[in-house]
Amino acid sequence: MVEQSEPPREDTRLPPGQYVPRGRPVIHYGRVPTFRPATWELHVMGATASGEQHRFTWSQFSELPRTTILADFHCVTKFSIMGNEWSGVSAATLMKLAPPAQDVKHVMIWAEYGYSANVRMSDFASSQTMFVLELDEKPLPPERGFPVRLVVPHLYAWKSVKWVRAVEYLLEDRRGFWEERGYHNIADPWREQRYSYQEEPGEGPL
Repeated sequence: MVEQSEPPREDTRLPPGQYVPRGRPVIHYGRVPTFRPATWELHVMGATASGEQHRFTWSQFSELPRTTILADFHCVTKFSIMGNEWSGVSAATLMKLAPPAQDVKHVMIWAEYGYSANVRMSDFASSQTMFVLELDEKPLPPERGFPVRLVVPHLYAWKSVKWVRAVEYLLEDRRGFWEERGYHNIADPWREQRYSYQEEPGEGPL
């Protein structure tokens, strides 16, 4: 079941400063990695409730219950792709199988080549945050993050990490790859939180 079946008009859904491009641009840092299903694993680590690391093989992860949402996608470079149908494993499902400790407030998402992005637990636990395996009823293309991409549709798209390999529960916030390079720690497109110099007190790590 698709969570949002009748989205409002596009002109009411565009955050400030965004536009709808022709087609679907693809932007990412580094080369597209090779997927090796026999050795692929997703790790859930850090401050887990059990204190132990959880591991999912590709066979285990790809067989987890799936959900589908309709959601827009907002890139910090100012284009927005509207009405995407994402299918995959919700963050809520993963947290039930590998729960965080009670005092976890942030999450670091790790990807191939050591890329990372941090999100608040409140963003990670959103009902629309998902580990995506399909886009518009087709397998996610490699250049868009196959086999697994995190999608956090209510934040700028650099938080929607491609080629995810690990989830780290954090007791204290840390900046990820682009956050260390001048991007905003929270990344709310409706507040145009693009760059770290815009951060208000309390919006970034101490």
